[in-house]
Amino acid sequence: MPKPDYCLELHLHAQGFAHVAGIDEAGRGPLAGPVVAAAVILDPMHIPAGLDDSKRLSATSRARLYDLIMAQALAIGLAFVPHDVIDRINIRAATLLAMRRACASLSHTPDFVLIDGRDVPQNLPCPARALTGGDGISASIAAASIIAKVSRDRLMLALHEQVPCYGFQSHMGYGTKAHRHAIAMHGASPFHRLSFAPLRLAKT
Repeated sequence: MPKPDYCLELHLHAQGFAHVAGIDEAGRGPLAGPVVAAAVILDPMHIPAGLDDSKRLSATSRARLYDLIMAQALAIGLAFVPHDVIDRINIRAATLLAMRRACASLSHTPDFVLIDGRDVPQNLPCPARALTGGDGISASIAAASIIAKVSRDRLMLALHEQVPCYGFQSHMGYGTKAHRHAIAMHGASPFHRLSFAPLRLAKT
């Protein structure tokens, strides 16, 4: 599959949008842990080689690119929305909230934002465009997908130390067979999303 590139960003630069941010999330589907969004403004003169949708990269490649992005990007914003907020407002609203907060935390205010998916959060500081499959199109969104994924995985490894019986270190909170079995054996941890099946179904 073709890898994401910086062509769309260059087109926006040519229209006068100096700082173009890419935004993506990680953790929309898991049964436990937060949803995490990252916003990245890449330096056009230092685009890390090998950027791709984080799901198509090995953990080793993601870690290497994470370090390069952190070192070379003009600005990076990161936001975590925890499981209890997800339960209260629903995962779509929580994802959009994380994206909005990640954008707001950038040290450079973006002039344009490219967002992976179909939805554009409200109250962004600039024009924005949603791109379905954007992490496979835009280098900026791909960079954001890597920052979000690695940041969330590292948090889930820390949560594993607190509740090791659920095996977060292997599935990062996703609903694998082993994870569902652990829930059946131990019930919900303090980090599970109680609005998600099978936890929601267990309560009824």
